[in-house]
Amino acid sequence: MKSGQHRFRTRPGIPGARHVSAFLLGLAIAACGPPPGQGLDALVGATVIDVVNGTALPNATILIRDGRIVALGGADEFDVPRGATVTDLRQRWIIPGLIDAHAHLQPWALATNLHFGVTAVRDLHDGIRLASRLRQVAEAESAPHLFLAGAMIDAPPTTYADALPVATADEATTAVDRLASSRVSWIKTYTHITPPLMEAIVAAARIHGLPVAAHLGLTDALTAAALGVSSIEHLSGIPEAAGDSLALFAAHRKSFFAGWTAFEESWTRVDTMVLAEIARKLAGARVVLVPTLVLHETFARLDDPAVYRSPDLASVPDSARANWNVKGMIRRAGWKPKDYLVFRAARINQDRFVHAFVQAGGHVVAGTDASNQLLVPGGAVHTEMELLVHAGLSPIDALRAATLWSAQLLGADSLGALRVGTAADLVVLGANPLADIRNSRQIDRVMLGGRWLPR
Repeated sequence: MKSGQHRFRTRPGIPGARHVSAFLLGLAIAACGPPPGQGLDALVGATVIDVVNGTALPNATILIRDGRIVALGGADEFDVPRGATVTDLRQRWIIPGLIDAHAHLQPWALATNLHFGVTAVRDLHDGIRLASRLRQVAEAESAPHLFLAGAMIDAPPTTYADALPVATADEATTAVDRLASSRVSWIKTYTHITPPLMEAIVAAARIHGLPVAAHLGLTDALTAAALGVSSIEHLSGIPEAAGDSLALFAAHRKSFFAGWTAFEESWTRVDTMVLAEIARKLAGARVVLVPTLVLHETFARLDDPAVYRSPDLASVPDSARANWNVKGMIRRAGWKPKDYLVFRAARINQDRFVHAFVQAGGHVVAGTDASNQLLVPGGAVHTEMELLVHAGLSPIDALRAATLWSAQLLGADSLGALRVGTAADLVVLGANPLADIRNSRQIDRVMLGGRWLPR
């Protein structure tokens, strides 16, 4: 075939094939002028992981213009237009840019996320002032796509001083209105929110078209799902729904750490048949779970020196490590060696629940709680995928949790998958993540909006 001439054969299962045909036809018509591929980037030779269909396309070609994918297919389906910038990625694998669906960002964490291939982040509380600062930093330099909740809503006494306190339905509506005026993407509720307050918050958020993420305490998971929350964080509210609610509610009222400790301990006592039924009901309610297994796992192993030697920690500034004050947190929580043993025992039923929920048709998404204590922005997403596989998910479903399913939760159809029309946010790997999800860490390079990021 002569230079400048192009062919493309549509095949079943190639998303947007008709759009690609039109695009390449336009290039062919323009062949008499400047090189038809001028301004195009062509990624050739890699195996592309299709998270939508759960398949791998070997020896693929991706064409990118103006930060978007304009063509994607096998090498035998179309030629690279003359004049395109070609990047040879043979013996590489390409996945969509990863998404952390539960984070608490600091400005330093933006670049750290990108380093680990995380190109979008849902931040679920940093306070309104810091949220504004994050937007400013993101506008001035390369940064992940941000989906910010601003400040969480809690009932007094609030755990965090920068949370918005609400004690009545009217105050809940006012708090949601205030957050909406500050351009948030999400409403986040915290542990002291009761069912009547949750109902008011969800109703007010619905008026503004805002979804609600809930870290539950005084509302159980089934009630929260019935009231219309979009996502449940940290597997919260599930033991409460399993029948241990009175003791757990009392612990949540006492203090955050008392509630968290009692919540973790309760996982060792819940009836597995009851858990399976709750998983089925939550899946049927189409609520999304953000289990943050990496948070549960990390806090269950604070007595393990290996936790403090993770290579990921090298990405954390010394100032941030000092602010973590892990010893101080442990002292405030009152955790002893026996507590860690219980927390580790709880992990068994937490994993069983996540697996049962996905088996019932529910979607889990990858969230990390970074950059809280020992949870490294970006790096923790890879650990979360590993833990999801350990819980019984397939590697493709763990990858979906950090891409496709997260993007669906965010309502961001231009993210989370590699197909015609989506943002050219992608991660090039040196090994196949479907063979071993830990290969997601073998990052060769990262592209954000069609631009390669420095490594």
